[in-house]
Amino acid sequence: MNENILGLVAGGITSVAMLPQLIKVLKNKDVEDLSLLMILFLIIGLSLWVWYGFIKEELPIILSNAFAVLVNVFLLISYFMYRKK
Repeated sequence: MNENILGLVAGGITSVAMLPQLIKVLKNKDVEDLSLLMILFLIIGLSLWVWYGFIKEELPIILSNAFAVLVNVFLLISYFMYRKK
């Protein structure tokens, strides 16, 4: 198997891992069980992976992690929209 295809498949699977959580939050408008610290660390770590992908010129790393950053940014926005004050 081509290593780029393997990278895209692996990255795609891990990138969509947080989508069910985001969908649940948007559907229920409830973020009580979410950890703000976890979301922030994920965004930082994934952003560093994107940077690394640019340095190494590895499209699978860039695309999969950039998508995951977007999902987690939406989760972060949802966290602040739906948290109980």
